[in-house]
Amino acid sequence: MHRNLTAETKALLINIGSADIDPSLLPADFRTTATAGPGAGGSSFFIRSGDHRVRLSIKPGSSLKVIPWKEGVAIQKEGRIIAYGTLELPLCHCPEQAYITVSERCIFDCKFCPVPKLGGHVKTLDEITGLVETALARGTVRAISLTSGVAESPEKEAQYMTRVVRHLAARFDIPIGVSIYPTATSTEDLRAAGAIEIKYNVETMDRAIFARVCPGLSLDYILSSLEKAVRVFGKNRVSSNFIIGLGETDTCVQEGVETLASMGVIPNLRPISPHSLRKGEIVVERPSAYRLMLLTRINKSALERHGLDVRVAQTMCLPCTGCDLTPQRDL
Repeated sequence: MHRNLTAETKALLINIGSADIDPSLLPADFRTTATAGPGAGGSSFFIRSGDHRVRLSIKPGSSLKVIPWKEGVAIQKEGRIIAYGTLELPLCHCPEQAYITVSERCIFDCKFCPVPKLGGHVKTLDEITGLVETALARGTVRAISLTSGVAESPEKEAQYMTRVVRHLAARFDIPIGVSIYPTATSTEDLRAAGAIEIKYNVETMDRAIFARVCPGLSLDYILSSLEKAVRVFGKNRVSSNFIIGLGETDTCVQEGVETLASMGVIPNLRPISPHSLRKGEIVVERPSAYRLMLLTRINKSALERHGLDVRVAQTMCLPCTGCDLTPQRDL
């Protein structure tokens, strides 16, 4: 029986988020380690099945097990095969993209994110160029995607990111997308430098939760920056991560998705990834498969009502889909 991933099965896999896989099945170049966001520091791999892609963390003893199967692999749960697929090569962080974290450290202290605790490296222009060139040597790179913490200040980060985009745009004929914390001129500067898409993350649309988990940041400023970004970058070129599992209600998500979509922003619903470095600082709950399906349908409805199309997006998370149940692509 041929079992490509369905949206329902992918929702289950995302809910669990990890799999036990024999190291002999997974060559080193098929593993990737996140350097940004809630999942920073963890190793994972990608499976492609039909029109769907999923990223799973490597976790011995997980309730999901990946086993060899004919020309590819099978995913088992409780001894029963629930999907077949093939392991997919990440070119740089994810398949088909050079997805690069510019600054692997951050002065802010968002409680869901381990990056401030990791104190990582700020990549040079030569290092970033080298990562793109390595990705090109590994396969077809359809996009360059850049994300970043805030190493010194939002203004300095945006200025450096603008320099990075200009540098890469002059060397590679590949679409470039950027995700940073906004500043007064970041939208215009990044567009002028050659970026075609931009992401400013709201993180959550529950204001009480935002104040608690994103100290020092301003939700109103992010929203006004997103509104301006739509005017500068255009329809279907602006997105925003909206984390699911911080304690927000479904009503909050529905209202938040409607607010963003009505502005012309594509909401990207991102299931929370609990991190050991934040244990005791925040209580999170990975969304159930049922909730992921429900909220993705709500998101899809809002997108279509406001004439937005995820499939137009060329960079960052929306075309990858590995971490999320993505409307109009998965469902």
